[in-house]
Amino acid sequence: MDATNRPKLKNSFKKGRVIAPLHTAGPVAITADGSRLVTCVGEDALLTDVKAGVELCRFAGDTESITALCITPSTSHLLLFTSSLSLRIYEIPSALTPQSKPVKPVRVIARAHDAPVHVCKPDPTSTYLASGSADGVVKVWDILRGYVTHLFKGHGGVVSALAFNYPFDPSSVVREQKMQLITASVDTRIRIFDLSAAAARASGGSKPEAVLEGHVSVPRGLDVSADGKWLVSGGRDSVVLIWDISSKASSMQKSSKGKGKETVFSPQLHKTIPVLERVEAVGLLRPDEDLAGSPSGPGNLRFYTGGEKGLVKIWDAREGNVLFTLGQEQDDATGDQEEQRQIIDAIYVPSASTIVSVHADQNILFHSLSTQTLNRQLIGFNDEIIDATFLSPNLPLQASTSTSSPHSDTHVALATNSSLIRVYSTSSLDARLISGHSEIVLCLDRGAQGRVLASGSKDRSARIWAPVRPRASQNENAHTVSEWRCVAICEGHAESVGAVAMSRRALSDDTASSASGSTSGGDGLRFMFTGSQDRTIKMWDLTSVPLVPAEENDGEVHTVKCKSLTTHKAHEKDINSLDVAPNDRLLVSGSQDRTAKVWEIDYVVTGAGVRGELRLLGTCKGHKRGVWCVRFGRTERVLATGSGDKTVKLWSLDDFTCVKTFEGHTNSVLRVDFLNAGMQMVSSASDGLVKLWNVRDETCAATMDNHEDKVWALAVSSDESYIVSGAADSVVTFWQDCTEEQQVEKESQRAELVQKEQDFANYLALHDYRNAILLALSMAQPGRLHSLFASLPSAADPHTTSITGHPAVDEVLRTLSGADLARLLRYVRNWNANARTSAVAQRVLHAIVKLRPAEDLTRAFDDEAALTAISVTASALDGVNGTESAPSEGRGATALKEIVDALIPYTERHLTRMEKLLQDSYVVEHLLSEMDDGMFGELGDDEEDFDDARMAIDRAVAISA
Repeated sequence: MDATNRPKLKNSFKKGRVIAPLHTAGPVAITADGSRLVTCVGEDALLTDVKAGVELCRFAGDTESITALCITPSTSHLLLFTSSLSLRIYEIPSALTPQSKPVKPVRVIARAHDAPVHVCKPDPTSTYLASGSADGVVKVWDILRGYVTHLFKGHGGVVSALAFNYPFDPSSVVREQKMQLITASVDTRIRIFDLSAAAARASGGSKPEAVLEGHVSVPRGLDVSADGKWLVSGGRDSVVLIWDISSKASSMQKSSKGKGKETVFSPQLHKTIPVLERVEAVGLLRPDEDLAGSPSGPGNLRFYTGGEKGLVKIWDAREGNVLFTLGQEQDDATGDQEEQRQIIDAIYVPSASTIVSVHADQNILFHSLSTQTLNRQLIGFNDEIIDATFLSPNLPLQASTSTSSPHSDTHVALATNSSLIRVYSTSSLDARLISGHSEIVLCLDRGAQGRVLASGSKDRSARIWAPVRPRASQNENAHTVSEWRCVAICEGHAESVGAVAMSRRALSDDTASSASGSTSGGDGLRFMFTGSQDRTIKMWDLTSVPLVPAEENDGEVHTVKCKSLTTHKAHEKDINSLDVAPNDRLLVSGSQDRTAKVWEIDYVVTGAGVRGELRLLGTCKGHKRGVWCVRFGRTERVLATGSGDKTVKLWSLDDFTCVKTFEGHTNSVLRVDFLNAGMQMVSSASDGLVKLWNVRDETCAATMDNHEDKVWALAVSSDESYIVSGAADSVVTFWQDCTEEQQVEKESQRAELVQKEQDFANYLALHDYRNAILLALSMAQPGRLHSLFASLPSAADPHTTSITGHPAVDEVLRTLSGADLARLLRYVRNWNANARTSAVAQRVLHAIVKLRPAEDLTRAFDDEAALTAISVTASALDGVNGTESAPSEGRGATALKEIVDALIPYTERHLTRMEKLLQDSYVVEHLLSEMDDGMFGELGDDEEDFDDARMAIDRAVAISA
């Protein structure tokens, strides 16, 4: 390759997006505008931006699992209960920028209940919180003040649902001041409590206004209409009950004392609707909610249910029929899959016309009521990531391989420890699940430039998937996640399929067809290879597989049964990896038998049909452990292998010899791929690291670390700007190439440094010592500062009385700001520890002590500590600075004490050294005088000169001390 056209080596990748566990177990809450979501991961609560897919912050927990949580309608507070029976109240950050520090609670009530709390509900005014515990006690809390306003006992077991009723009739002039709390418990009864002060005093605070009996199993959902007239309740007895709880239904009865008549509150059961599934969530829709195919109006009464079938159903309460269903029902699902798919909670977001359903398999689905479609799907937990590949479902069919398109690599497919394949958008957390395999999916590969997806599974089959092409109105957004359908299935292996490789020339050129004398299959897929634990490789004919799912008359997608062209027993142990050369002429297989074998592909399309065959060309031997991954070079005739012996080897395809070995990983190398026209390689291993290698000099150019377990999955985008790594810790990391950015940044820093150095030299030439010292301090260059102070005595006027050697420098030290003074004292501490630089350190320290009062030194370190605290907490919540001011003073005093403690012992050592030098000078003087007396006895000594010299030495020692 010509040196001028050779691409530049990449040497830096930064962590871009991260797909981490979002929801593992526990309750879920969403803000009133539907933009932010609170989920539970382990013992922590996470706040996530739904649209951007970014974790905004974490809420500091108490190391116990969260049993219930809710968000106030005003989105001001998060309230959660943990297994430690405590109530923790947090203020929700209003900023949409991620925060690294966990949010601390503003109030903690250590023992809010005597039993675990499983349901909690805020009131519409965000003033009160109702919580129901497992011992049948319901408490109403004042959120801001943290005390109990009401206590209701008498529930026959665990409290299962709560709802507030604040009636609001827009037609009335005066708002009715009625506050009710409606509770449900496992004794199947629904109780209505009046929260007004007068009613609480009359009933002793705990007697219900009414008890509703109609369910025969535990009610799981309660909701009240805005006008307070209708109550809807749904339970595990598979029915939904509509109650009329308006005050107009009250009757007149004689009081017990016979003194007149009083109004008795008696709600009536209005309608019973059989749902035919266990109901886990129920709620009323707004009367003016715009539902497709259903007119809206003030008289409408419609509600939604979610339950064991995993579907959200919209009902007309007056007619008792289903208007439409949100979600897909799978008839062929097993019992375990049905249990995982059931809905455990459903949340209605009126402002966005969306229903959010939370499923038992930790998936969170956003259903649009206006379009009756799935808007967004968030996958809570991915388990172990086994394989990954980029996809381009919206890439036009006529796009060529040479041109980069904005529709390329817009999605990434993940194979996890599940039978469901995940397809994520690369720009958000939006994802879709692809179902079809009955066992765990082990491997993935893409074909037709990412337009189709191939998967191999433990169910001994391989499947090919194609995206459902979006309509013209949806085609504008390339990152919209499409639905994928199975278009072909390959069955024939006796064991699980652990490796798949599709033909690289997905849309075959006309040359291949013309060479075969036919054009059949010239514009479609060609072939695919599968490797299995049965130690065989099968070649499959894909010429009849469509790139777009073809629907049959009944609406089902037609699935092609692929034909096996050839089968070879390739290895003595399991086959771990397969790869097809870019020209579709070679195949390589890697196995646990520590070898990689290269095969020649003989693929011919004729008028009579398709013929395929494999012929062994050579075997690459040299690894000491099993080969986990094999990859062909994209431009050179080389082959890369990653092995369990912790090495990556590069092999020549001419004689199948090892030409280079890359060592650096501390555990098995699991994945390897080429970058930069074969000049670099990227590898991932069981040590949790991703390494970038320079092929020419066999060195590691960069190491990327964001995983805590084996990195099984590795994929490189078509333009090589992104690397995706997925590991067994359920984390997927997008690594972005930032080589050019770092080069530009280094160049700008170098130019800025040169400019500052020139300014420093100019200041010294002009004797502008103030700017020179300040510039040296800002550049953090103590060497230049030392040189400046060391040159002052030689250039000073002998008649000046300056401490440092120049009056201007004395003035600079006398007026130096706090943070700069603290930094200078740290440099002085370091200089003082070296005998060669101690003289300058003692002179500067002497000047500071003489020219500055002690209060200035303490204040200087306080200012430095305050600046450090402000820079660290710049993105934190308001009010942090006030809490940091007191500790800053303590830190400043501590820092000054550390400086003084470091200066004293070295200063004493220098003083001792100077005293010893003084004594030695006396000895030398005495010896010289004796020598003079012996040689020139008649000359004598000049006593006055000796006294002057001794006084000069004493003064020098005093100044240095």
